[in-house]
Amino acid sequence: MRRVPLGGIEIFLAIAREGSLRGAARSLGLGASAVSHQLKAFEQQIGVELFQRTTRSLNLTRAGRVLVEAAGPAFSDLAGAIETARGAGRARSGMLRLTLPWSAYKIAIAPIIADFHAAYPDVQVELSFDEALVDVVKEGFHAGIRLGDRLAPGMIAKRITPPLIAAYTASPRYLETHGRPAVPASLFGHQCVRYRFISTNRIADWQFRIGGEVVTVDPPACLIFDSFRSVVQAALDGHGIGWSLRAVVEDEIAAGTLEALLEPYVIEHPPFYLYYPEQNRRLELLRLFIGFLGASRKAHSGEPDSTGSGGSAGSTGSAGSMGSSG
Repeated sequence: MRRVPLGGIEIFLAIAREGSLRGAARSLGLGASAVSHQLKAFEQQIGVELFQRTTRSLNLTRAGRVLVEAAGPAFSDLAGAIETARGAGRARSGMLRLTLPWSAYKIAIAPIIADFHAAYPDVQVELSFDEALVDVVKEGFHAGIRLGDRLAPGMIAKRITPPLIAAYTASPRYLETHGRPAVPASLFGHQCVRYRFISTNRIADWQFRIGGEVVTVDPPACLIFDSFRSVVQAALDGHGIGWSLRAVVEDEIAAGTLEALLEPYVIEHPPFYLYYPEQNRRLELLRLFIGFLGASRKAHSGEPDSTGSGGSAGSTGSAGSMGSSG
């Protein structure tokens, strides 16, 4: 199917409407010579003359009259549709779809979502929990949230949390029966609840800082989940020691339902980022949500609201660090 030369049609209709090249040029904000050149190129492209030209007048040919009658209303409808689309992009109502892991929801979204809805009651936020890597464009999401070492290439990224501290936790009931590991090597004598990456099918490493270096410890697992939420729940249920992000289990630690272990050895993980494709940069609903996240983080942490933007900090194909999909 041949492409429709919309630019040429716009030039032609403006000339027909204004009755002259100069009038069309003024209405379009172009030079008269540019309008004349584009008209000639359009006529050559479609293979027919549209105007009879004399030194004093410019009149439509029969083909020109046919095109005005057929294309005029259609072009007007198209222009209206474009304005409607622009309005939708700037609208403060509608659906905003996000993909994110549960841990990102608990850390970054749950604390602000009620206030966001109070500020923008006409915005619906649809959250899809997924710890696998998701193609936001292909799956129809406006944006995604992942740790900084798991961002898809070519995306704009906004940091929405500070760097995150790891946590190894177990319930008091488990610790009463099995004791507390004193050093990371002690984990080989404990029941451990591990996580398997959905994207790569490998069990996530457990990493610790020992003597100034990051060391990987690989204790046997009594349970393996492909959901960090399930890892936390298994630890709460007394099944063993599980890994999480400290911010995810802070309430449980404060309440005494989980106890943090091996704290001198835990490492820091990348922040969570909200990421989205270039074509969504001007989407008003997304802009409002990002602004709300940034303002909330600044208010609660006292740090500048400099979330930054740019390409990915990692590749969707790598397994990344132990908590990359959490």
